[in-house]
Amino acid sequence: MSIAKTYNPKEAEDKWYQYWMENGFFRSTPDSREPYTIVMPPPNVTGVLHMGHMLNNTIQDVLIRRARMQGKNACWVPGTDHASIATEAKVVAMLKEQGIDKKSLTREDFLKHAWEWKEKYGGIILKQLEKLGASCDWERTKFTMDADLSESVIDTFIKFYKAGYIYRGVRMVNWDPQGKTALSDEEVIRKEVQQKLYYIRYTIKDSNEYLIIATTRPETIMADAAICINPNDERYRHLKGKTVIVPLVNREIPIIEDTYVEMEFGTGCLKVTPAHDLNDYELGQKHNLEVIDILNDDGTLNEKAIILVGEDRFIARKKIAKQLEEVGQIEKIEDYKSQVGFSERTDAAIEPKLSMQWWCKMDELAKPALDYVQSGEVRLIPDKFTASYRHWMEHVKDWCISRQLWWGQRIPAWYNEKNEWVIVKTQEEAIQEFKNQGKTANSIRQEEDVLDTWFSSGLWPMSVFDGVRNPENEDFNYYYPTNDLVTAPEILFFWVARMIIMGHNYTEKAPFKNVYLTGIVRDKLGRKMSKSLGNSPDPIELMEQYGTDGVRVGMLLSSPAGNDLMFDVSYCEQGRNFANKIWNAFRLVKGWETTDSPATTAQKTAAQWFESRFNQAIVEIDEHFKQYRLSDALMTTYKLIWDDFCAWYLELVKPAYQMPIEQETLETVKNFFQKILSLAHPFMPFLTEELWHDELFGQRDPKDCIIVAPYPAIAGFDETIIKEFASVQQIISEVRNVRNSKGISPKIALPLAINATDIDYSTYQESIIKLANIEELTFVKDKVAGAVSFLAGRDECYITLANNIDVDTERERIRKEIEYLQGFLVSVDKKLSNERFIANAKPEIVENEQNKKADAEAKIKILTESLVSLG
Repeated sequence: MSIAKTYNPKEAEDKWYQYWMENGFFRSTPDSREPYTIVMPPPNVTGVLHMGHMLNNTIQDVLIRRARMQGKNACWVPGTDHASIATEAKVVAMLKEQGIDKKSLTREDFLKHAWEWKEKYGGIILKQLEKLGASCDWERTKFTMDADLSESVIDTFIKFYKAGYIYRGVRMVNWDPQGKTALSDEEVIRKEVQQKLYYIRYTIKDSNEYLIIATTRPETIMADAAICINPNDERYRHLKGKTVIVPLVNREIPIIEDTYVEMEFGTGCLKVTPAHDLNDYELGQKHNLEVIDILNDDGTLNEKAIILVGEDRFIARKKIAKQLEEVGQIEKIEDYKSQVGFSERTDAAIEPKLSMQWWCKMDELAKPALDYVQSGEVRLIPDKFTASYRHWMEHVKDWCISRQLWWGQRIPAWYNEKNEWVIVKTQEEAIQEFKNQGKTANSIRQEEDVLDTWFSSGLWPMSVFDGVRNPENEDFNYYYPTNDLVTAPEILFFWVARMIIMGHNYTEKAPFKNVYLTGIVRDKLGRKMSKSLGNSPDPIELMEQYGTDGVRVGMLLSSPAGNDLMFDVSYCEQGRNFANKIWNAFRLVKGWETTDSPATTAQKTAAQWFESRFNQAIVEIDEHFKQYRLSDALMTTYKLIWDDFCAWYLELVKPAYQMPIEQETLETVKNFFQKILSLAHPFMPFLTEELWHDELFGQRDPKDCIIVAPYPAIAGFDETIIKEFASVQQIISEVRNVRNSKGISPKIALPLAINATDIDYSTYQESIIKLANIEELTFVKDKVAGAVSFLAGRDECYITLANNIDVDTERERIRKEIEYLQGFLVSVDKKLSNERFIANAKPEIVENEQNKKADAEAKIKILTESLVSLG
């Protein structure tokens, strides 16, 4: 079977993904093998594949494919998250387009629409992950609102309530006026915003005197409950016990004293608005102030505002500022930058709001979750995130777990006509529980609120294996705890910490061993990729253009763990070129005719060198994987294949033009080719599977696929032959450099003499002659007069160019090189003469600088002698 001139990614991708699926290569069931488990961070059902998903899931697929090839029982569980706020917003928008207002629907009718939307759009991103080559066990696909997962969530709420971790109470919350729901602190994104600072005059009652209060929120003055001054502020001490009149609404409020007010900040006076600021609320509680909430759930002003009722808060801000100016109660207005909270889901500006909500006490729950990370039982990679994690967990606040939505797991709280409640699963149980408590069980109704999405996704590693409801089941006992979690640093507390909390509470085990934290995908200007900026390419289009393997390689070449990656399409082009390089190398090998002649000494030596170099690379790659340096693991693989295998080994063994290759050597080449394909497979699954099945490697059994072929194992290697061959490579490269610098054709054979000190080059003589195009290779003990010279390690090499060079030009070239080396030597000497450097630097670093000096001195000596020989 002939092989196509160019690789066709789409054809290979469609063919092999379907083949893997049909043959059950992704499927995992418990057996006697060591399990290796990853649970996919469930993308929102509202989502489509973006560059962050590409990076995250490529990393997971590399890890799962490598584990599978290592003989482990690899299980990658996929799924999606119901994403309460985002999904409800999508459904509400869809209904609005159809002329339907959510308010006009019953809960049941709305949920029917929501489920229809989920079934239509919710699986899009998972289908796109198939295009990426994700080797998930799709038969295990889960959704956070599947019946069994939802039951696990309800069971957990009841368990935590009975344990005293969950309570109901009125507290200040972050309110999202667009989503019309409470948010936890972690769902609020702080942004610096350019605002106006309004200096407002508050007249002191029965006086011509007034206080000036600076605020960015004049629309909340109607909710003011007091003006606060510092008791130590001499400027305002005479106002103690007096009252002021709130502008526009003419309401009288007291002047109070508290050291909370900073005398040096602003005017030293603070308006206290308990309903609309967390700090003001605490101050109001302390001084028993009235709480006046003037905002509706949608951010419009309500009747308590008295003026501008029904206006949006931001429109009201402008109108009130204008009204204050008209009545002469604006002192001045300044530009002002400050931090404002925005909803992570809807991007609406957050309102602090007093609200009756359900809360989870976090202090006690957080302690063991912190211990896991500090003890290293759960490893954060890179470990720079450990400090952030510790800070969060040591300063954790109670978690608001209720959301004013319909899409999600409904809180299992049941109320009677007296608004008393019980926590049970069903209405029947609620009636019985009320009776057991000696309470009436009339007009029973269930809590309207649903649980925060993170409450359900916190159970993900357990609930996907039904470990909450049925902890003794075979899957849970086999696959849990999982091995690696790949996720983004921004949800380290949102999700990772909560999974550890939930896992410990149920099993007294952490749900995973390692947490690989990816960076943010940015463009080459450093901007975060986003639809709004228009700087994010469509991953599907990238895969169509560069092939999936090319894009996977491109993503990983630029993605060190935990560091943001500056993505450029050129990386995908580099990935595609790498795929083409492997394809063309295969075409070269497949095109060779064979002879029964035995392998030459040079071919055997080349094979010994490449086998050692391959095994050396395996050790390096294994260490990179242990440290989760996947970008480095790929780069080591890349260089091994492109440089060592293609540029050197194949060139060393390939036959002369239109000549056959020895069958023995071809078999060795084929063996090495299969090894490098196996090594590359986790990164480039489609290309490697396509080549694996070529007839060059013989007829394969249908199940003999590279996806389950043994991953190359660590083996011994000969360091001597690797070191010696490095000198051989340097000689060949230097000869080529001499040709280029002198403008000598590669076809002209040149004489080469080597003054060898510790390497027997006779073993490599045939290879040097072949690759450097040497007409005669001799070994000398003395310098060769009139020759161009260079160093290979510490060995001196000479090329006699006779009439092939311009002596004056060569003399000038040598002078410039000596001048450069002398300058380099000065910088090295300066460093080595620095006592502080010598005292503080590691011994190996000092030794490296000393070696640099010795090499430079040796090169200068040889160049000087060459200069003399030229006359």
